[in-house]
Amino acid sequence: MSVKLYVGNLNYSVTSNQLADLFAQYGDVEDAVVLNDRQTGRSRGFGFVTMADPEQAQEAIDKLNGQEFEGRNLIVNEARPRRDDR
Repeated sequence: MSVKLYVGNLNYSVTSNQLADLFAQYGDVEDAVVLNDRQTGRSRGFGFVTMADPEQAQEAIDKLNGQEFEGRNLIVNEARPRRDDR
């Protein structure tokens, strides 16, 4: 069962490919995306990584949460379900 992770406090220059490469050190990455602002196209400073194995996902959380990447300390945790209160 795959696990979706939230990755926050990203440097605005980080790409989806860089995010995938970072998490691939800890297991199989099914998907990685850095979200961009719809109007400006600029990174919003966070993204999501989907990992194939829950144990690998937990290892990535343990190793990367609080670690420096591209000049910023990452926030990594399991993604919460999206709220529909918009």
